[in-house]
Amino acid sequence: MYDRIYNFSAGPATMPVEVLEEIRDELLNYRGSGMSVMEMSHRSKVFQEIYDQAEANLRKLMAIPHNYKVLFIQGGATLQFSMLPMNLMPHGAAEYIVTGGWSKKAFTEAKKFGDVRCIATSEDRNYAYIPDCTDLPIRPEADYLYICENETIHGTTYPALPNTKGKILISDQSSMFLSKPCNVADYGVIYGGVQKNVGPAGMAIVIIREDLIRSDLDPRTPVYLRYDTHAGAGSMYNTPNCWAIYVCGKVFQYLLNNGGLEAMHRRNQEKAQVLYDFLDNSAMFHGTVDKGFRSLMNVPFVTGSKELDGEVIAYTKAAGFDNLKGHKSVGGLRASIYNAMPKAGVEALVQCLKQFEQERG
Repeated sequence: MYDRIYNFSAGPATMPVEVLEEIRDELLNYRGSGMSVMEMSHRSKVFQEIYDQAEANLRKLMAIPHNYKVLFIQGGATLQFSMLPMNLMPHGAAEYIVTGGWSKKAFTEAKKFGDVRCIATSEDRNYAYIPDCTDLPIRPEADYLYICENETIHGTTYPALPNTKGKILISDQSSMFLSKPCNVADYGVIYGGVQKNVGPAGMAIVIIREDLIRSDLDPRTPVYLRYDTHAGAGSMYNTPNCWAIYVCGKVFQYLLNNGGLEAMHRRNQEKAQVLYDFLDNSAMFHGTVDKGFRSLMNVPFVTGSKELDGEVIAYTKAAGFDNLKGHKSVGGLRASIYNAMPKAGVEALVQCLKQFEQERG
């Protein structure tokens, strides 16, 4: 109908067509306001209603407890790599688990702000698994334990949350955000860049327990990098990313209309199984993650040959499947199958890969 391809990009990523159609219909004149959301003041009553509904729907989707703030902060997830340690290390110590490219970047950034240690990692096998987190060497003085719960590049996810030994758990959920139910009370902070599973790039959603929002920070801390700044101003200390908030609100409503996170999780399991079953039985293609730690969102795989990987990318693109090239840091192939990717898209990709294997095998 729209001549759309199957887009397997890791982010910015594919979005629900139903949501895109709503946005299209409201683009020039949002609900009788006479203007686009891109044009209206963030201080207007109309936009405040958009914001309030978006936050309310997110709270409903995730059953967010009343003692947690929801913040919409510009800068994406990468800004949180520094913002978190600047705000949440009153004792100047933190523990990190490094399971891939993004947790490694977060760890490297956090070391600038205090005594930060990597207490577990899977780097020895190129992040093909999640290390044992049942008895971590967490220091008594540590302010928090940090994880990237789903690694977008390496395609791993935690089968169970770490034993934090009473410490605050901080989780980067960027590439798994809203893909399955989440008990928010298990965390001190959950955050995610929205461009993977929720909306357009340029913003992160931060869900933070209120008692962790400190006002006694180093006075040199930039005002925009303080959580109390955003919490006190309702995420409108400055002009927020109005467009991203609006689109995310549409996606929240879409998820509520389609069974919530429980139903979404079932759909994600079903379509991921289609791809993993193929990879487990293929003579040419192989997944790179150990069973038990495989992401439902990001599926990296290889042929074993860089040249052949390149041929696959060209072949699939010509057939209407785009963005299957692996991240530049690891190469290979990767299919990101976020919420908005239909099962039919995964099934079609598998048929295309089977055909390539038959022709080139």
